[in-house]
Amino acid sequence: MAKKAKAQPKADANWREDTLARMRALILEADPEMIEERKWRKPSNPAGVPVWSHHGIICTGETYKKAVKLTFARGASVPDRSRLFNSSLEGNTRRAIDIHEGEKVDAGAFKALVKAAVAENGPPTKKR
Repeated sequence: MAKKAKAQPKADANWREDTLARMRALILEADPEMIEERKWRKPSNPAGVPVWSHHGIICTGETYKKAVKLTFARGASVPDRSRLFNSSLEGNTRRAIDIHEGEKVDAGAFKALVKAAVAENGPPTKKR
C-alpha cells in the first residue's frame, strides 16, 4: 500500500501582518518617542495606514498582496549606507522599502535608517 503524501505546510497566511509587526517593533526600538497613528481610513482599508512620526512623519507602513511597503516621507534626504531602500527610488522626496514574503531586513541597519530619518526631521522650529 502506498503511503499518503504529507501535505506541505502552508506559507504563513499572515506573513504581511507579522512582517509589519516586526518592523513596528524595530521602529519603536530605534526611537521610543515615536508616535504611531492610523490615518487614511477607507472602506477598502478600515484599519487605516500606520503612520510613525517624530517631529513630522517618519514613515508609513502598508500591506499589499506581494509586499509590505515602508515609505519614508523624507527618504531621499536620509543616508542609506546599507542600501535598504529598494522602491520609489526615482522620487525627489520619498523612498521606500518593499519587503517580500520570506525576506528579512537587517535590524541594525533599519534602526539606523529610522534614527537618521528622525534626525532629518529635527526638532520643531520655535516661532519668535
